[in-house]
Amino acid sequence: MWSILLLAASIALIVLVTTRLRLHPFVALLLAAFFFGTLDGLQPIEIVTAINAGFGETVGAIGIVIIAGSIIGTFLNHSGAAMRLASGFVQLAGRRRVPVAMGAVGYVVSMPVFCDSGFVLLSSINRALAARAGVSLAACAVALSLGLYATHTMVPPTPGPVAAAGIIGADLGIVIGIGAIVSLVSLSAGLVFAYRYAAGVDIGSEMPAAADAVEQAADTGPLVSRSLLPIVLPILLIVGRTIADVPSAPFGDGTLATSLKFLGEPAIALSIGVVLALTLPERLELRMLSTSGWFGEAIKSAATIIVITGAGGGFGRVLQASGIATDLGTETVARFGGVLLPFLVAAAIKTAQGSSTVAMITTAGIVAPMLGTLGLDSEVARAMTVVAIGAGSMVVSHANDSYFWVVTQFSGMTVNQGYRLQTLGTLVQGLAAAAAVWVMSLFVL
Repeated sequence: MWSILLLAASIALIVLVTTRLRLHPFVALLLAAFFFGTLDGLQPIEIVTAINAGFGETVGAIGIVIIAGSIIGTFLNHSGAAMRLASGFVQLAGRRRVPVAMGAVGYVVSMPVFCDSGFVLLSSINRALAARAGVSLAACAVALSLGLYATHTMVPPTPGPVAAAGIIGADLGIVIGIGAIVSLVSLSAGLVFAYRYAAGVDIGSEMPAAADAVEQAADTGPLVSRSLLPIVLPILLIVGRTIADVPSAPFGDGTLATSLKFLGEPAIALSIGVVLALTLPERLELRMLSTSGWFGEAIKSAATIIVITGAGGGFGRVLQASGIATDLGTETVARFGGVLLPFLVAAAIKTAQGSSTVAMITTAGIVAPMLGTLGLDSEVARAMTVVAIGAGSMVVSHANDSYFWVVTQFSGMTVNQGYRLQTLGTLVQGLAAAAAVWVMSLFVL
């Protein structure tokens, strides 16, 4: 019981120092690790050793993957590929289904791009196309926001799910498969919310005069097929490796299977995506690869996620050294159900401190030592745990979340409208994702 109380106090400490004192999550996680380990009776050298081991193993497992994903996302942003994708999805869906198109493009773009950046990038075309099609701007804004959020929290190579998978020890290919299914369920719930509820909310004028200029700008980027390739091919390669690794060996044990296993290693697959991303600019210049260019910008963005992830891995290793998994016992499973506990913990941390990525990493560190006790230590169960954490990290986006302010300010929502649309929408989406994970667990766990 003492360890469980200490765990609750450690979570409260993380929330306090990141929200009230505004300390960096890296510092918060290290403080929590020392706080928990010291009061649980670990020697200082044991705490330091656990943190070093957890940090090193976690960063070693996913550092290159996070950097590569960040580079792909940066090139999508700056080359005009993301805008071209938006234009292509709208043409495919038709103007009267602009909210569906914006939800779909958000779903794809947010795999390598942070949802805040994606919304800023696409908000102008979202407003312009809503005006041109004569559909509700609120519906389009909410559809785009929730589309971005669906993959941001549940589908690699977005850094949050990659980091959680690294800490949990889950296979990225299985995470992608389960995450794709669950995120589509959550996106569908989000689109229903956008059409049935958000469309009835008036959030102001749509600036119709800007439509032509924005659509023209969207046509200057690379072709849609080229824009999709750096995102889709690495995902297919990672999934291919996972399939090649199954015991039945569907690809045999020859050259094909060996090649798939090599090319599908997340670091290799994402590196191939980086090479493809280099073809997106109209003209690749050396300055783009410099420390002050697109590469430098991407690596700076990735560095923050990597150090937080490493600290989360260190915190998790301290929890593991304390033996807290045994303390929890089977009572937790009886009360919450194995796969729902990660969702509830992530939702509590997300709602309290605002950042989905921090919620995912922190929850992964907390849950990792307990997987055996929770009955979640198989390959599929680990992947499902990562997706459940991602679902929890959606619930809910409100005033302490930077994404809440990006969505409201770039859409022209008042704070009250933001709570009615963004906050309620992420609650609906997160609960739908949790329900999907729970139903899947009944059949596969």
